[in-house]
Amino acid sequence: MKRIFVLSILFTSLLYTCQQSGSSEESTSAEALKIVSLNGTITEILCALGQEEQIIGTDVTSTYPPSMHQLPKVGHNRNLSSEGIISLNPNLIIGIEKDVDEEVKQQIASTGIKTIWLEQELSVEGTKSLISTIADTLNLGTEQEKIVEQIHSPLALLKNFAIPPKVLFIYARGTGTLLVAGENTSVAQMIALSGGQNAAQGFQDYKPLTSEALVSANPDVILLFSSGLNSLEGSDGLLSVPGIAQTNAGKNKAFISMDGQYLSGFGPRVGQAALELNQKLDSLQSTSLSAQN
Repeated sequence: MKRIFVLSILFTSLLYTCQQSGSSEESTSAEALKIVSLNGTITEILCALGQEEQIIGTDVTSTYPPSMHQLPKVGHNRNLSSEGIISLNPNLIIGIEKDVDEEVKQQIASTGIKTIWLEQELSVEGTKSLISTIADTLNLGTEQEKIVEQIHSPLALLKNFAIPPKVLFIYARGTGTLLVAGENTSVAQMIALSGGQNAAQGFQDYKPLTSEALVSANPDVILLFSSGLNSLEGSDGLLSVPGIAQTNAGKNKAFISMDGQYLSGFGPRVGQAALELNQKLDSLQSTSLSAQN
């Protein structure tokens, strides 16, 4: 099986090399780029920079803009197959350094296809840096300046809360998979950017949800991806999870759901996503105060 895979890689690489040798001048032009993007945020940035037509394949987290749904998928960015990527015959592959397995990187490198592995910092400054790096690498001039302005404009409208609401993010894939986001996660960074405070403290990354921890954290608001809330069959399904109904969020049905890539991608829409979450938190807090009065 391994021998078949290696032969497949070599054949694809040879095919790619032959095609390139006949049109070297064309391959250096921006129009000739055939990009496979291995990350939803990178895909958004490429499209915002005017490279949408050059993308020929993406990973499954690349859900925006909607046109990306029509392209071939090469798997999730943390579980990629080099064979699927190479079979699309790209001449440029872009991904996030830490997401892609080293073996996959080596297999791609053996074909000679140009690759760009990037670092991503989950912050507004990190987003701006990622946009600048991609724009500079592809020689895309000053297009990045307009995108950065679109990030800052919504952030200027954020409301400051006198008492930041405690927000608990739950990653759900049905009742069988329920995880809470701890410190240094993308959603924790987004909660902070939007003026809230993460209700889950004292641990990094994600850990399984327990009813005891849920009651102890007692969030004012529970935040989920829209796909996660749907997997629980909506608000009523979420309320049936042990411990939820005993929290302030459960008592007030203070639930927020947002698209996963939009909420946690830290791409060109990061300012817009932060403002939308900020406004939803403000609305729920106002409703809660009105009920108390």
